[in-house]
Amino acid sequence: MPLLLPEQCRAARGLLDWTQEGLAERADVSRSTIRDFENGRHFLHPTTATQVVAALERGGALLIPSDEAGPGVRLRKPVS
Repeated sequence: MPLLLPEQCRAARGLLDWTQEGLAERADVSRSTIRDFENGRHFLHPTTATQVVAALERGGALLIPSDEAGPGVRLRKPVS
């Protein structure tokens, strides 16, 4: 399974209330890279996927690997 699926990326951005531009800036990639990936136009290069995943995780998203219920995303519990 890829590091990140387009659906997970959109869902994570939604949970974090980030725009495509905001994610692109945080991941140090172009907005068109995020847009085209989320729209299914292309897959991310492994290095780019790692950057995007790291940005989402720094923001508090927890990417859940695929299992019998499919992949998912949730917000990390804030550290008290």
